[in-house]
Amino acid sequence: MIIDSHCHLEYEPMASNLNAVVERALNNNVKFLLSISTTNESYLRILEIIDKYDNIYGTYGIHPHETKNYKKLNKNEIIKKINLNKKIIGIGETGLDFYYEHSDKITQKKIFIEHIKAAQKLNLPLIVHTRSAETETYEILKTEKNNKDFKVLIHCFTGSQNFAHKLIDLGCYISASGIVTFKKSKELAETFLSLPNDKILVETDSPYLSPEPLRGKPNEPSNIVHTVNFLAKLKNINSIDFAQTTTSNFFKLFGQLK
Repeated sequence: MIIDSHCHLEYEPMASNLNAVVERALNNNVKFLLSISTTNESYLRILEIIDKYDNIYGTYGIHPHETKNYKKLNKNEIIKKINLNKKIIGIGETGLDFYYEHSDKITQKKIFIEHIKAAQKLNLPLIVHTRSAETETYEILKTEKNNKDFKVLIHCFTGSQNFAHKLIDLGCYISASGIVTFKKSKELAETFLSLPNDKILVETDSPYLSPEPLRGKPNEPSNIVHTVNFLAKLKNINSIDFAQTTTSNFFKLFGQLK
């Protein structure tokens, strides 16, 4: 069994063809899907989806790109949104993106910390997006963990090996997307080879980042098998065993799913 720990099922082209998307996932042994919120509008669509499909769960959070539109968002509002449905099992995606900086750095940091406070209060995993912000992401996570520990999943990791191991030392889990399969991603592959298997999850980030050999095409959860097979081969592990390890890691972080 495989779990897609990060997808955006409310986005097209999946949203209008979701029955077929879910069926293809199940046919590839992808049993559970976690659809990740980026805005309030996407969250409302996620709530509709998780009510319709037993094997789909969701999160609530505001993507760092969008924080300029949510400058007054606070911990209590985040908690209120999460409490709308028991199938909301994580907080995010949140974090820092200084590569594009669609929202200013101060606002991104402020809203990131509000998400962290909600995670500390609810004991739910925090799904973190970090790009071109390794130092700032690490310092915020370290500081806030010193204040009160909380669970962290770094999604779609593409950073340095040094950053990865610093995150592991903080107790974070790290997720691999289809990017790790790209021919240009040899350093990233080496980083995942160096990581302990019991801290790795897998994701599609669909409809983006289709793995090889499907690169350039719209992504969907069924395609996660290519990422699993790539990592299993990289680590010289049977792909079924590696898939089960990532599933076990998901359950450790998010709890058992029904």
